[in-house]
Amino acid sequence: DALSPGQGVVIVDDLLATGGTALATARLVERLGGKVLGITLLVELVGLGGRARLGGYPTHAVLDFEVRE
Repeated sequence: DALSPGQGVVIVDDLLATGGTALATARLVERLGGKVLGITLLVELVGLGGRARLGGYPTHAVLDFEVRE
């Protein structure tokens, strides 16, 4: 009963590294019948592949940090 069928959801996360948490959240929303409208992040660690794992979800990061090895 957390979501109504077809209800739009924007996922907000503090940090995108590998994308696991945001992807799991998006899948849960869809499993509950919701529609992911987008994913908003405070910080994205660029270079760790997180955005690529999120596929076709519209994604926006407030700050990008380049990760260097």
